[in-house]
Amino acid sequence: MSETRIPEAARARFDACLADADEDAAVELAVGLVTGGVSAEDVLLRLVAPAQVRVGERWESGEWTVSREHAATHVSRKTVDAVAAAAAARVPGGAGSRGHVLVACSDGEWHVLPAQILTEVLRLHGFDVQLLGGSVSPQGILSDVHQHGPDVVALSCTLPWNLPLAHRQIEICRWAGVPVVTGGAGFGPGGTWAYALGADLYAADARAAADALMRHWPPVLRGESSVEAEAVEAYAMLVRQRPELLEHMATALREVHPGPDTGYVSGTEHEEGTGVLGRLLDSLAAAVYVDDERVFTRHLAFVRTYLSARSADSRFLIVMADTLADRLKGSPRALDKLSAGRRFLAGREEDDSGGPG
Repeated sequence: MSETRIPEAARARFDACLADADEDAAVELAVGLVTGGVSAEDVLLRLVAPAQVRVGERWESGEWTVSREHAATHVSRKTVDAVAAAAAARVPGGAGSRGHVLVACSDGEWHVLPAQILTEVLRLHGFDVQLLGGSVSPQGILSDVHQHGPDVVALSCTLPWNLPLAHRQIEICRWAGVPVVTGGAGFGPGGTWAYALGADLYAADARAAADALMRHWPPVLRGESSVEAEAVEAYAMLVRQRPELLEHMATALREVHPGPDTGYVSGTEHEEGTGVLGRLLDSLAAAVYVDDERVFTRHLAFVRTYLSARSADSRFLIVMADTLADRLKGSPRALDKLSAGRRFLAGREEDDSGGPG
């Protein structure tokens, strides 16, 4: 499918629509591009998707509140629906005949827009696609696989701490003999963590997924999990100890930032700040599960940026790493990832202070 250029003026107008949460104007703009000759796929991948990336960047930088980000995302999802309807009206017909694809978000994953865009792009390429939505449980995947008999399951994951949950979904699909194609930043650079979990294919975006499935149809089972039993045991231990570990982290944080308003929440909305400690622990657990320190260090990098943009003190992250290390002395795998995280944080502290050179 040939690419068509989205005018810069249209990109700017669409960004403004998201900023104002103007659903009607956003839909009118996007549908107007489709009726004017721009392919629906390009509207989805070159207008809506990049604009949504900028929405996330504005939230991360502190420019937008989480409520404003949610409103903009709602407009993006409505726009995808409208573009899909406009494309169907221009090329009427029934369900695709290339094959049946089941699209789902990993368990715990509520960022549905990437999966929604993938669904519509695959339909444009002639696939029969069913979207299950956000945070699909392994039981839900199994039920739909048995009920609908898809040729392939497409799994989306944006947040790496959901990797252990995604592994259960992948395993269930493989037990049922159904190949799994994966996508999303949560699966790591080049899909390295998707392949570690046993996925059969990773695609960087919806167009790449469609192209790969069209080239290699019917898909075949070729993935193999490299997750070790010892890693699963270490992960399970962290899950069991999660309430206790969170309490110790909160206690250590109050010692560093005494008072009713803890430092990691200062300068942030309560909804955004209260999950920081839990996500730190979840990222550590996921790093242990796939045996890759980058799951943890990348999350630390995000938290530093997130807190700095809100004028909140991120130095407590080293305190948290030390607190966890003190409590997890019996877990070499967790200590290894914590040590990597502390080295990362110490290096960044040196960079910020200008030394040592």
